[in-house]
Amino acid sequence: MEEKNKSIFSEIISYVFIILLVIVIRVFIFDPVRVDGPSMNVTLEDGQVLILNKIIYRKEDIKRYDIVVVKRDNGEKIVKRVIGLPNETIEIKDNKVYANGKLLDSSFTSSITEDFNLSEVGFEKVPGDSYFVLGDNREVSLDSRVLGPIKKEKILGKANFRIWPLNKIGSVK
Repeated sequence: MEEKNKSIFSEIISYVFIILLVIVIRVFIFDPVRVDGPSMNVTLEDGQVLILNKIIYRKEDIKRYDIVVVKRDNGEKIVKRVIGLPNETIEIKDNKVYANGKLLDSSFTSSITEDFNLSEVGFEKVPGDSYFVLGDNREVSLDSRVLGPIKKEKILGKANFRIWPLNKIGSVK
């Protein structure tokens, strides 16, 4: 009888360990995040699920064109692309985006972008602790053109691996 109790106890311990491991991974390392709405079309579509890497920016800097998950003040998570880095001027003119006067890659953009200047949201430059983010489908995207520059602390991590739908599983650029 004692051996049976030890066996049950060790089995329970192994399940508790697995559950704790999953919780630690989800809280501190990786988390699934769902794309909500058409703001990242055609790169990402509504309902797709990505893996959010929460630790990458502890080791690396946030880079231009990274796809990130931003936590808004209301708790909502939005998926956007980093366009402007700290201390840069950002301008959109004639459907082209410029950082410090230099034309940026727009090959992933799926729509027309109205002219924009950072002064429209009250800034001359992206603040030193912030980033300028845009959706790839800029006609319908709620992004830094409305929200203003996003503080680094609001960026939860990088989302560059799609896990759903299964026929589109893989890295995202």
